[in-house]
Amino acid sequence: MYPLIVFLPLIAAILAGVITLVGGMSAAKDAPHDSHGHHHHGVSSADRVAQLITVAGVVIAFVISIFAFVDVALGGNPVVIELFTWISSGSFDASWSLRIDTLTCVMLIVVTGVSSMVHIYSIGYMSHDPDKPRFMAYLSLFTFAMLMLITADNLIQLFFGWEGVGLASYLL
Repeated sequence: MYPLIVFLPLIAAILAGVITLVGGMSAAKDAPHDSHGHHHHGVSSADRVAQLITVAGVVIAFVISIFAFVDVALGGNPVVIELFTWISSGSFDASWSLRIDTLTCVMLIVVTGVSSMVHIYSIGYMSHDPDKPRFMAYLSLFTFAMLMLITADNLIQLFFGWEGVGLASYLL
């Protein structure tokens, strides 16, 4: 269940990105019909779906983070979840793992809680922006990268999360 905390925002970002691509293709088909040059940026169903998916992904991750805090921090049950072994050479093994301990649980609650509020606030703040699904996808990608950063079990994963945060910040 704990990997969902990290990967729900990634799944939401991918789905919102697909919605952005599909919406971009349908907007390109509709563009020649607008002969007056007026652009109406109402809230389309694709916008709402992208907003719903990304907000739900982060809010559910927040709820799971609370359960993780109760189990790991208050219950004294730190865990390391090995996702896969990505380097194996002789007696050396490097795993791609999620480390969830007391400090990580506190940061999971902070990151997913603040990110949930930012996602919800962005629905209204970005209401007049024509690229809402893309923005929501990037915001969820940022959240995923931050969660990878704080659950990193080694320096390579930490670097991956750090660079992901930088990339997502640039895209936003």
